[in-house]
Amino acid sequence: MSGGLRSFQPGEKVGFLYEKGGGMVKIVLPDNRYRVEDGDGFERDFRGDELVKIYGEDYKLPDDAVAQINEDDSITQEHFTVRKESRTGSKRPIDVWEIDLHIEALTDSNVGMSNAEILSIQLRELRTFYSKARSKHIRKLVVIHGVGEGVLKDEVRLFLTRQEGVNYYDADFREYGKGATAVDLFYNI
Repeated sequence: MSGGLRSFQPGEKVGFLYEKGGGMVKIVLPDNRYRVEDGDGFERDFRGDELVKIYGEDYKLPDDAVAQINEDDSITQEHFTVRKESRTGSKRPIDVWEIDLHIEALTDSNVGMSNAEILSIQLRELRTFYSKARSKHIRKLVVIHGVGEGVLKDEVRLFLTRQEGVNYYDADFREYGKGATAVDLFYNI
């Protein structure tokens, strides 16, 4: 997976990132697009960045669980920490918001969730966290995504690439290892 583009082969199981469900890749189309047969037997076209490969069994949540999962923002109730960091040449330390996107840190249990459902929850958390940080004019974030196969890291960085006034880079290796991205936010004042 180079340059943030995903590639899939016919016959691979995939999950939809921006909606409930998944299916099987039927045909590879031009321009990083794929024809996918969904769970109801309909063939639909998707961009590669709208799909995620399913590596394990395709478990399902109860139908009402996905609708309720972030209905009242309950899943995003303070899943991040705030610490102070001093900057060279600055008298006042700045607030640094950190969020751990490991699914175990976000939910009580991920039993029965597919990879696509887990990734969907993680990305929803990231979007909510980012929006809260922007609204409070926070200047630095640390997003802990882990190492793994790199899918979550790629998605985090793809999201950040699409935002304005953002600079991101690998977080301090001594503190986070290879599994975190530091984000500087800039504001027009």
